[in-house]
Amino acid sequence: MSDETPVDGYNPAQAGPAEPDDAAVASRRRVLMLGAVTAGAVVSIRPALAQTAGSVMTCEIPVPDLGRAGRFIDPAGNVVAPGTKGAFPPASRPFKGEEVKRALAGAQLPGTTYESNRAYVSYIRRLQRGQGGFTCFASLQMPRG
Repeated sequence: MSDETPVDGYNPAQAGPAEPDDAAVASRRRVLMLGAVTAGAVVSIRPALAQTAGSVMTCEIPVPDLGRAGRFIDPAGNVVAPGTKGAFPPASRPFKGEEVKRALAGAQLPGTTYESNRAYVSYIRRLQRGQGGFTCFASLQMPRG
């Protein structure tokens, strides 16, 4: 029984370690190559993520979107006809992602009153796919690493 070599190629009765078979060497090479490829991917993805995070902060959200420019925003964040009682005129400029992120955390959007800020933030929170500013707003909701 001590003369039989186990399946894995290692025989404790032999003086030195068994030679690795070709499959094991090929497998190790494959693992090393995958590691090298993965490391390269991490190096190239990191700057892209940093750039994405920066662009999220500089993206813009118009209130209302360009398709409804000139319309007013009511206190609940709905787009209404100009001159609607209690509604607020459109924002004078689009808000930057950084400004919106702060407003969502409780700060006030620049150039707004307390009431118009609440209406604009309500409008922004109700943005849906296809509306101007939605992609920017959705990006603000993504957790950053």
